[in-house]
Order: sequence, then C-alpha cells, then structure tokens
Amino acid sequence: MSPFVVDTNVIRAANGRETHADLQCQLACIDQLSALVERQLVAIDDQGRIVDEYAKHAHWAGRPGVGDVFFKHVVDNQYMDGRVHRVRITPSRDEGRGFEELPPNSFDRSDRKFLAVAVVEKATVLNATDSDWDEHADLMARLAVEVQQLCPQHATKQTASRS
Repeated sequence: MSPFVVDTNVIRAANGRETHADLQCQLACIDQLSALVERQLVAIDDQGRIVDEYAKHAHWAGRPGVGDVFFKHVVDNQYMDGRVHRVRITPSRDEGRGFEELPPNSFDRSDRKFLAVAVVEKATVLNATDSDWDEHADLMARLAVEVQQLCPQHATKQTASRS
C-alpha cells in the first residue's frame, strides 16, 4: 500500500477554512482524510516540519473538523510506523533545492518538505487547492511523484486566481 503525503491545504479545505474551496472540494477532502485515518499510511518528515505546519492550521483536540481529526491522528500515531511513517529528509544549503533529496527547482519553498518526503517515501501527494503541484508537473514527472488532485477545479493557477 502506497503511503500518502498530505499538503496542508487539504486539512484546511476539509475543515471549511479554505475560502475558495467549494462544497464538492471540501467533501472530497473530508472523504480522503477519513480514509487515511481509518486505513492508510501517512508519511511525514522526522524533524516535525510537516506537523509544525499542520499545527498552524488545525486544532490539537481533533475538533471540530475532519482536518483536525486527521491532524490529531498524525500527532498521536507519529511513532507508530504502521500508521504514520517518519521519513528523514536533509535540508540543503542550496536555496535552489531546499532539501538534498531534490534537484534544483523553483517549487514553492514551503511545499518542498512535502515533495522531499514524497520522493524518499515514493508516496502520493494529496492536494486540494495549491496550483504549484500542477504548475510543476514536469518536476513531478522527473521525480516520479504522483499528485492526486482532490479538487482539480481549484488546483490550477487559472482557477486559483478566479476564486
């Protein structure tokens, strides 16, 4: 079973906090995060960069939204390898890379941790509303990273700028 790396925008959309995520998008995120909590492997970095970012957008108590429940699941299970896998990624001194696991790139710096984990873990990235994943499809192809667009209606520069 392939693990998943979850971009923070999926959590926000599931919680109804992504202002341009329509109801269809919110429901797709809720369904996917619920499935992850129930039966899928989630990959995060071993230094807590991803959990720290999630913490800025979710409630520690796991309420009131499904995104919060997912965040609590990740935090509670981050040392249980069968549920959440902590992956070592190495920061690079090269600003053009971000992490040693990545080639030189112009990918959003805040999303490079997700990409590096996906590369190392051979994980599928879940995205809802961030157009960067679509804009850098060539980089994803070179790195053999699959991106599952939960809300394709919001995941391109064209649709993101209209929202």
